[in-house]
Amino acid sequence: MSGIDPGTWLLRRLDPEVAHGVAIKALAWLPLPAPPADDPILATTVAGLRLSNPVGLAAGLDKNGEALRGLSRLGFGFVECGSVTPRPQDGNPKPRLFRLSEDRAVINRMGFNNAGLDAFAGRLSQRPADTVVGANLGANKDTEDKAADYVAGLRRLAGLADYFTVNISSPNTPGLRALQGRAALDDLLGRIAEARSSGGVPVFLKIAPDLTVAEIAMIVEATLAHGIDGLIVSNTTLDRPDNLRSRQRGEAGGLSGAPLQTRARLALRAAAEAGDGRLPLIAVGGIDSGAEAYARIRAGAAAVQLYSALIYQGPGLVDRIKQDLADRLRADGFSTIHEAIQAGPLTER
Repeated sequence: MSGIDPGTWLLRRLDPEVAHGVAIKALAWLPLPAPPADDPILATTVAGLRLSNPVGLAAGLDKNGEALRGLSRLGFGFVECGSVTPRPQDGNPKPRLFRLSEDRAVINRMGFNNAGLDAFAGRLSQRPADTVVGANLGANKDTEDKAADYVAGLRRLAGLADYFTVNISSPNTPGLRALQGRAALDDLLGRIAEARSSGGVPVFLKIAPDLTVAEIAMIVEATLAHGIDGLIVSNTTLDRPDNLRSRQRGEAGGLSGAPLQTRARLALRAAAEAGDGRLPLIAVGGIDSGAEAYARIRAGAAAVQLYSALIYQGPGLVDRIKQDLADRLRADGFSTIHEAIQAGPLTER
């Protein structure tokens, strides 16, 4: 159990979705101490968001904003909750969450299960004031005009979140990834831009790792054209690498964790090359160490997000990554995250 705290080991003995529920309840109710102050070298700014460190929590863990107080005590620089849809929905039938322990991976086909915007807004109104909190927006499964659902989320949660993520890349809602095509994307982003015409907080777009280089370049240009503030690269993959060992590797849904690293790195590289410094990027997908986080930053990411690796390594991973990042920045002669981004990618490993 080296590198794994006992609580994480115990949770992994439970059914995955039961363990997830237990973790949320514990984070909501346990009186966790405030984390120590972050090393000043980790402080950074992303699309105007001032972060004490660039290590964030990805959406999916706290779908309903129930555990923000506990999550704010784990040392993240920012916490993203959701995905939330306008109306409550149950999601897909169970079982729908699978650990691939041999592969340090997860497959999920949750289907945007959540309690809806009104419940979400109520919890965000009581969020910790000292934590940067993002709201990840989704669309209801049976909505024909999915763009309208994103606009509804943006308007209902105005003033309650520090940033919004428009999630058009989940593989578990029929038709959702079709919004990554140019015509549908222009319609969506144009309506998002109109809904936030009076200003407000940053809006990011979360994309899939299963796109081609040309498709990612098109999305970058559309994002810039409509004034969206950045990209989150990337969501789970529908791909199944040949080297997966778990007997659950054939389950339907999005794959995350260590096997996603290669695809997520390639997608980030494509976005960084297309953006050429014009658009902040947040990297997510298979980030499980300080070395991996640092490599993504050097590849162009202004910040990173974790989720699946926490299942296998526990919340102590956040502090380990931050310490390693600070050490690597200093070892390479950098005084800020921005300097590391500007230096360009590390030599291929």
